[in-house]
This record gives sequence, C-alpha cells and structure tokens, in this order.
Amino acid sequence: MKTQTLYELTKQLLAYVEESSVRFEEIKSSKIEADFYSEVKPFADKVKELNDRWKNEAILWLIETAPKNLHRNQIETTSDHIEIISIQAFFPQTSRKRFIDQFQSVKYVLENILVHLDMKK
Repeated sequence: MKTQTLYELTKQLLAYVEESSVRFEEIKSSKIEADFYSEVKPFADKVKELNDRWKNEAILWLIETAPKNLHRNQIETTSDHIEIISIQAFFPQTSRKRFIDQFQSVKYVLENILVHLDMKK
C-alpha cells in the first residue's frame, strides 16, 4: 500500500471539501441556486471519483496500520459526508448547522489521517 497515494488523495479531497465550504457560504449569502448541469454535477462527479479512490486507499491503510482513534466506520461516514456536502454546497436551502457539522467532521478525519501519515514519514 502506498501511503504517498493516500496522502495525495487526502490532501486533494481536503481541498475539495474546503472549496465546498466556500461555495456553500457564497450560495447561502446570494440565495441563488447553482445550475445543476453546468456547476453541481461536474463538481460532484469529480469529487465522487476522488472520494471513491480515497475511501478504498484509506480502508486498505487502516487494515495495514491500525492507527489509534481511526476506525473503518469513520472512513465510511466521512466518505458519505463528502458526497453530501459536495452537492449540498450548491443549494441555499441547505441547513447551515448540518452542513457545518458535516464539514467539520470530514475535515477532522482527513486532517487526522494526514497527521498519522506525516508521523510515518
């Protein structure tokens, strides 16, 4: 298992999650829904493809290294939340509290993985 691959995927996913957060704030304040086919779907598809690769790598890494405070269900939940926020970021009616809770949860797990990988370098 290449931890460098997981590291790169995690960094890229974290960037997409941050981008979703910025987009969420822009859409929420403008109250204008993004166009589904020109904005939402291309972004969500790009995130999903990366997210699927990340999830597989992260699960393999978990099995091989068994890091403390990280479990398979966290990876599964994080992956689900990433898909949800990559879409919900585009809609002004999205609940701010729910979006922020999911965003913070995802960010915590991704950053936690990066910390574990940095310690192994």
